[in-house]
Amino acid sequence: MITELVKHVSQQGGKGTALAMLREAGFSVPAWFTVATDEQENAKLWTERAHALGTGLFAVRSSAVAEDGAEHSFAGQFDSFLEIAVDDIPEYVVRVRKSASSERVLHYCAEKKIPPPGTPAVLVQRMVRAVCAGVAFSADPVTGQRNRVVVSACAGTAEKLVSGHVDGQRWSVEKYGKKLEGSGDLLDENALREVVELAQRCEIFFGRPQDIEWAIDDFGKLWLLQSRAITTLDGFPDPDDQIRVWDNSNVAESYCGVTTPLTFSFARRIYDSVYREFCKLMSVPQSRLQRANDVFPQMLGLIRGRVYYNLLSWYRVLAMLPGFQVNRSYMEQMMGVKDPLPAELVEQVIAESRCGKWRDGLSLLSTALALVYRLVLLPRDIRRFYVRLQGALVVPAKGFAAMSGEELVAEYRELERKLMKRWDAPLVNDFFAMIFYGWFAALCRKQGTVGDELCNRLLMEGGGIISAEPPRRMLAIAKLLREKPQISQVLVSNASTSVKLHALATHQDAHAMVQKYLSDFGERCMEELKLESTTLNDDPATLLTSLGILANKEDNQEVINDVLPVVNGGWLFGMVMKQARKKVKNRENLRFERTRLFGRVRVIVKELGKRLYADGCIDAVEDVFYLEVEELLGLWDGVNVGADLRALCYLRKCEFAKYRAQQAPPERITTHGPLHRHRDFATSVSMIAHNAHLRGVGACPGVVRGRVRVVVNPRDSGL
Repeated sequence: MITELVKHVSQQGGKGTALAMLREAGFSVPAWFTVATDEQENAKLWTERAHALGTGLFAVRSSAVAEDGAEHSFAGQFDSFLEIAVDDIPEYVVRVRKSASSERVLHYCAEKKIPPPGTPAVLVQRMVRAVCAGVAFSADPVTGQRNRVVVSACAGTAEKLVSGHVDGQRWSVEKYGKKLEGSGDLLDENALREVVELAQRCEIFFGRPQDIEWAIDDFGKLWLLQSRAITTLDGFPDPDDQIRVWDNSNVAESYCGVTTPLTFSFARRIYDSVYREFCKLMSVPQSRLQRANDVFPQMLGLIRGRVYYNLLSWYRVLAMLPGFQVNRSYMEQMMGVKDPLPAELVEQVIAESRCGKWRDGLSLLSTALALVYRLVLLPRDIRRFYVRLQGALVVPAKGFAAMSGEELVAEYRELERKLMKRWDAPLVNDFFAMIFYGWFAALCRKQGTVGDELCNRLLMEGGGIISAEPPRRMLAIAKLLREKPQISQVLVSNASTSVKLHALATHQDAHAMVQKYLSDFGERCMEELKLESTTLNDDPATLLTSLGILANKEDNQEVINDVLPVVNGGWLFGMVMKQARKKVKNRENLRFERTRLFGRVRVIVKELGKRLYADGCIDAVEDVFYLEVEELLGLWDGVNVGADLRALCYLRKCEFAKYRAQQAPPERITTHGPLHRHRDFATSVSMIAHNAHLRGVGACPGVVRGRVRVVVNPRDSGL
């Protein structure tokens, strides 16, 4: 029956359809009839139909198709008339219809960018002899709290309240709970609870928060006059939902700009696996790991296509380790987090991590011993990790291009088994790098105002960091190319990559060094941890152009070397500096190995993309990056719930293209509950303010004077 009523919404409008559904469901709705949208003017018929409802006065209201909808309510836009005598009903029906073309309705439509509503249906309803009446919202439309019901009441009909002529009496009540605020003599506790329950029943019936109008007659009976969706809640978070703090001030270096679903799902999968394994290595009790089972998959988030740290999850992981209060500041330094988590959230994390005095003490002792054990065995574990890494990254004899989809998926699974779920030594080293770096920085600050600069310069003196090798080799190649200026001229020209490689081949030594460079560092590129990025192996154009620029460049920069200050920090200072240098060096070198792993995964997923393209499943090989890892592997595992990959990729490409066109969200975001309720985030603050000074950490000792070029996005920088 209800389905049939909904079919006639075009004739009886939104309000009439809703009342018909409510009446069929057993709600107490005053008797009414609807003048359909296409019904010709017939005063006699309308009067007869009103007589059939009984004696008394009537309300004549609009019931347009667009009115009281899920997106636009048209609240107060159409004319409504109360206490109309039966013989005057035809006149007021005509007046309600004419109000649909009023100036205010047309202005409302223009503001909302929707078409004019056309002739509305009209609702003729018996007036309730109201002792009091009002409105009720099954969610708070001001604060967005879905667990509150807001009730307003006034004496007599609700007309004065709805129109704003009186404020009425107001209550805020917790759903299925106690009254929170408000008082008045119009409703006692029982009547208030009855109105609250009516609003909740309407919400349950329609499946979304409702704005209802109600009245209580002189017999004490509660009537439902109308119910419509609260449209103002769209894009409105609930402040009672779980708070989350997102920060990308450091992770954006690895995942700059919009990141595709494949890269995000791969990174999220790795963070889940490796940090869970790290906590096991640190002898975190199984009971604590079990309680934090949902924390590890939530360490990263994707907001408008951008990767963010979920800081609460990071703090919760760190809180499982000893010395949380001290290590917290070190973690923030290593993560590059500019602002710490608010104090009240830190206290929440601390409270969650407590298990009782004795259990906490035993847990602390166990983890502390594990830390000492891991520190002693770290050099051995790093050596073993390198052996396992080299074995896992051996290229199969037949090559990836000749492998079937099944074989490629098996190769990916093997990488997961050998490396992604056993990224033990790098993580343990990172943790100790965090500890010793923070400790060393604190000792350096005691040396005076040059503390931070001193810390970084002393660490760099340790050397042995592999990230310094690529620029060293590039300078060596450029020196060779100066012997043949005609080659460097080709390299800086607009010639194709193939032409540049042909020119480079005429210099045997330089060509051999470039091939060796690509063999060792070919997986490096801007945004090298994004699987969709083009690497030097894919296209060495940027390397060749850079070599040409270096070969043509005159050394006209003035470098003033500073003398390293003499530091007398004692044996503790020397010991901590030595450990910090080792751990930071290992950290950077092991991150290079991470790049190799990502490069191998990139090759595998691209080959899988070629298989899907060959099978006609996607429109282009690159569309594979718009699938999640689980969806891609699930094709061969037979566990996907959908098969139309082309449509799925198209929808996601459109969505992510929209994200690229939008202004990026700010570095720090606080949300409540699901992200889709956050329609807008705060406007990002530009990194470069007018006449502002740019500051950073020096990459080498000394002072360099020269022209500065500000590059916001390296990919758009040109040459």
